[in-house]
Amino acid sequence: MTRKRLLGIGRGVALAVIVIGFAVPLIWMVLAAFKSSLDITDPTKTLIFTPTLDNFRTVFGQQNFLPFIGNSLVVGALSTLLSLLLGVPAAYAMSRFRMGGSAGVVLLARIIPGVSLLVPWFYVFANLRLVGNYSALVLSHMFVTLPLIVWIMIGYYDQIPEELEESAQVDGLTPLAAFARITLPLSTPGIATASILAFIFSWNNFMFALVLSGENTRTLPVAIFNFIAYASIDWGGLMAASVIITVPIMIIALFTQRYIVAGMTAGATKG
Repeated sequence: MTRKRLLGIGRGVALAVIVIGFAVPLIWMVLAAFKSSLDITDPTKTLIFTPTLDNFRTVFGQQNFLPFIGNSLVVGALSTLLSLLLGVPAAYAMSRFRMGGSAGVVLLARIIPGVSLLVPWFYVFANLRLVGNYSALVLSHMFVTLPLIVWIMIGYYDQIPEELEESAQVDGLTPLAAFARITLPLSTPGIATASILAFIFSWNNFMFALVLSGENTRTLPVAIFNFIAYASIDWGGLMAASVIITVPIMIIALFTQRYIVAGMTAGATKG
């Protein structure tokens, strides 16, 4: 057996192990969402059981998850939109004017643990009486989404030839008009990539929402705590709620993966 064939088999085995490692917890979660509490704890009913929708009735009935879904959509959409409005022009300026130091600061913001800012943020937002409002959640989520968008778009603008803008300016366009009419349309795949990833990060964010949200602004990751009590855990309801959180993101990822790959690939090259 040749070395090339052995490497191919090794890669296949490694890929299978990784896929199984990611797929098994997801499959167990989906199956558990349709089981009763007794069936979840019964090893003999891991795959063979009588499905039930009681867990989803609990999620949408007793726990009323629809407002939490709306809160996650509002916070994710607003934080992503505001980050795009600020991040796209900032990334363009950093790319065109070779602002390496500023780009490093943006990367530093991605590295700093968000938990280190929770106490200062809570103090500031509490004094501004914003704790429990959408404003605090959107601004805190922008700490995650804005650097992500800027960093992706810097790489994308680096590979768009400056000669296109120079030609447009020779034809009479101002630098701002050249950006709006030439560069911005060409960067649409990168903007789509950054928007999708930013929304996913915001949708899944738990830590900021746990501290800064209120009774009427809790997002889905925080609402899951409703199924965890001091002495017991409603595993069926918890798994059903997890499915509701996970499935929309998986659908978005599946239908937009080619745009994400194309945008990330384009932003990773120059020239």
